Amino acid sequence: MSRQLAAIFLVPVLACASFAKEKYRQPGPIHLDRDGEKWAEKTLHKLSLEEKVGQLFMIWVRAEFLNINSPEYLQLRDTMDKYHIGSFAMTVRWDPPFLYRNQPYEAAALLNRLQQDSKLPLLVAADFERGVTMRLQGATEFPHAMAFGAAGKLEYAEAFGRITAQEARAIGVQWNFFPDADVNSNPANPIINTRSFGEDPQQVGDLAAAYIRAARANGMMTTAKHFPGHGDTATDSHLGVAQVTADTARLESVELPPFRKAIEAGVDSVMVAHVTVPALDPEADHVATTSPAIVTGLLKDRLGFKGIVVTDALDMAALTHLYSGRIGRSAVDAFKAGNDLLLIPADLDASYQAVLAAVRGGEISLARLDASVFKLLKAKASLGLHRSRIVDMEALSTLVGRPENRSLGQQVADDAITLVRDNGKVLPLKPSGTATPSLPYQREEVHNQVVAVVFTDDVRTEAGRTLERQIRTRVADANVVYVDSSIAAAKSDEVLTAVDQAKAVVVAVYLIPTAGKTVRGSNGLTNSVALSDGNGVLLQKILDHAAQKTIVLAMGNPYLAQDFPAIQNYLCTFSNASVSEVSAAKALFGEIAIRGRLPVTIPNIARRGAGIDLPAQVARGGTQHASSQDSGR
Repeated sequence: MSRQLAAIFLVPVLACASFAKEKYRQPGPIHLDRDGEKWAEKTLHKLSLEEKVGQLFMIWVRAEFLNINSPEYLQLRDTMDKYHIGSFAMTVRWDPPFLYRNQPYEAAALLNRLQQDSKLPLLVAADFERGVTMRLQGATEFPHAMAFGAAGKLEYAEAFGRITAQEARAIGVQWNFFPDADVNSNPANPIINTRSFGEDPQQVGDLAAAYIRAARANGMMTTAKHFPGHGDTATDSHLGVAQVTADTARLESVELPPFRKAIEAGVDSVMVAHVTVPALDPEADHVATTSPAIVTGLLKDRLGFKGIVVTDALDMAALTHLYSGRIGRSAVDAFKAGNDLLLIPADLDASYQAVLAAVRGGEISLARLDASVFKLLKAKASLGLHRSRIVDMEALSTLVGRPENRSLGQQVADDAITLVRDNGKVLPLKPSGTATPSLPYQREEVHNQVVAVVFTDDVRTEAGRTLERQIRTRVADANVVYVDSSIAAAKSDEVLTAVDQAKAVVVAVYLIPTAGKTVRGSNGLTNSVALSDGNGVLLQKILDHAAQKTIVLAMGNPYLAQDFPAIQNYLCTFSNASVSEVSAAKALFGEIAIRGRLPVTIPNIARRGAGIDLPAQVARGGTQHASSQDSGR
């Protein structure tokens, strides 16, 4: 018993001593020097076959507090040891529709512990498409990528890459699965949409390249995704197989140019999509991920990409349904196609054993295995992880969420606001004084002078809460009503009564691409960024009653207006981020100049480049519609 007690108390002491020996290093630009390459060569030769195979796999880790002796942490550590895992993808708990973001300190502490318990330095990646705040509280918040397309400034993309890199490295994440190089040319695309910079290949490529250069200069690996292009699809590959029907001429002129620019900018990795592309590979059972013609023939040979090729998550239905009953085979086929890193296998044990057996049986050559492992080891060395893999927890309070960085994120959201339609009768709204402090649990009496209707997938989420607070600071007695499809019909009479009495109506529609979201369509369950039936019916009724005095805010999907041509006043934010909610309120009340431009075409509404300039606090009259001639850029 005394020995067991001594061991229990000794572990934290040794851990502290080990951390004390770790020499913290300030992340610099990604660079592989001769010392790092020699480390990678030496390490490769020391690894067993089992360890080499393990380096190919990346699995999830949730950023949360875990006691070192908790069953959850011990299982995570044991999985890492058993399969010789070489990398983790950091995420947080997601129980749809709720995403439970955690704190930077929790993430850094857990990642430090994993790094210490791993034989080799770990690559840690994350989906920080809107910055670190996409997963963790307190970091700098940015809007979706399409907002950068609307703002139209390369310096914003550069700042986005720089700030995200600095904050990510501070918590122990060295690799971002961003930028999105997809050209969103399909308005019905349910999974790319606002994650893309826009529909112009030139602009998408330029913004992606600017982000890549700045991120790499600040020590963060980048990823161009989803090769060879997921923008012209109408299926969510988390749920089924999406097909890119373009011919080779279209691929060369639209889908591929942003990836070429990303490669020229030095992008560290390219993520391959689970999409079928008949023009590139006619095999019916080949998605791009498992297609040698696409991964090796096109990406590596023709485009000359020498970096890390990573699969999209292997647990997505677009891939798993092709390998029913033989799930481990998907990892083998993906690796043979030319991928270097196998992301989130649906069954880790089956996938690991299948790849191991394929190497032992000669289906995968040892030279091919070594080439991919060597790439990954060199990546770790280029990040300086062979010298220092632990982050300084004390530095988080000075590196994450700097006020000047947060102000810049807000400025991007402000500049992205795009006015597509304006009848000159409503904007700007007039404030009626600030709210007076009230006692706890007392609600301000509301009136119907200004009515705001918030349409969301689920009224229990945070969608619209920041916007509501922003509106109430300007119109204290504004009537704010939340609606989702489950209560839209029941709320209809209440909403329409308020709308009829109002002087101004704000309809905020929260629609963003959500992985794996299912709605019932004509052909069964599918994904969609269109307004649900119940919400759509109510929105149309609001327009029927009061289109002239209604401002529709697209808090995300800008294509919304094509389904509601009666809209007379239309503002796009291209994001549901809190900074975009703040920007929307500023724009509504004329506090900022509106000068954004549509980075996509809204069919039958306005073309790319359209936008109505509106100076701050200027009264106007007359009906205006956005057109490409309105563009001031």
